[in-house]
Amino acid sequence: MTATPQPGASGSVCGPRASVARGMRRGRTAGMEAGLRVHDGGSGEPVLLLLHGLGATGDVWEEWRPLLARRWPGRWLAPDLPGHGGSRSLSSYTFDTLAGTVAGLVGEGTRTVVLGHSLGGVVGLALASGEFRVSVQAVIGLGVKVTWTGEELDRAQAAAHRSPAWFASRDEAASRYLRISGLAGLLPADDPAVDAGLREEHGQWRLAMDPGAFAVGAPDMAQLLARSQAPVTLARGEHDAMNTDVQLAQLGVPTVTLPGLGHNAHVQSPELSIALLDPHR
Repeated sequence: MTATPQPGASGSVCGPRASVARGMRRGRTAGMEAGLRVHDGGSGEPVLLLLHGLGATGDVWEEWRPLLARRWPGRWLAPDLPGHGGSRSLSSYTFDTLAGTVAGLVGEGTRTVVLGHSLGGVVGLALASGEFRVSVQAVIGLGVKVTWTGEELDRAQAAAHRSPAWFASRDEAASRYLRISGLAGLLPADDPAVDAGLREEHGQWRLAMDPGAFAVGAPDMAQLLARSQAPVTLARGEHDAMNTDVQLAQLGVPTVTLPGLGHNAHVQSPELSIALLDPHR
């Protein structure tokens, strides 16, 4: 079933300028056509595409809203990736199928900057390949896991083939969601952002995420970077256990380490993480 944006998920239309409203309507219409739930705000170019990581939703960027109003000159879009939150599932998950779905949110030729966390960073690299008619000006990949073991990939494939687990209470489901998304300790279980990652049916609760999304696999970073037609920056939190400074440096692109932060640096400190956008405003 195709999902549509949920009420209140997008930026509200305000102010006298019709261009603002038209820009937001375009984002929402494109999101509905692609089956994506989308948060949005601002107007004009460059468009900023904010892509969350595996297991999360576009709500992780909600605390960025006031910062973006002050520090980003164009429109911004933060979708739930396919198979996450309120967005539709896919029959199969690859970085290119995810990128192809997200590409419809921005108009052909629209100047676009992508800031993606973890899985979202890899999707951003795929978008920059030139195969999706998106004019990507820059990609910032934050917290991308660039090295995978066979055991890690086997666990991910096993998770992709499990049926969704059902829970008797929202609290139990919320606890599982926070663990899966890596947000445990960063968001309380009753945070509204957690609701976007849950589904309730007949008094039982499960995660909104399609388990099949775990099958996306490991990125071929050398190939993705070689295909990218836009400059790439790879960033990480200083305490991110998913990667190391050495691993990122070996890929031959500019790197940034955010002091004191972990894997979900964009949630832990929006104020520090948004500085990654300063060269691209």
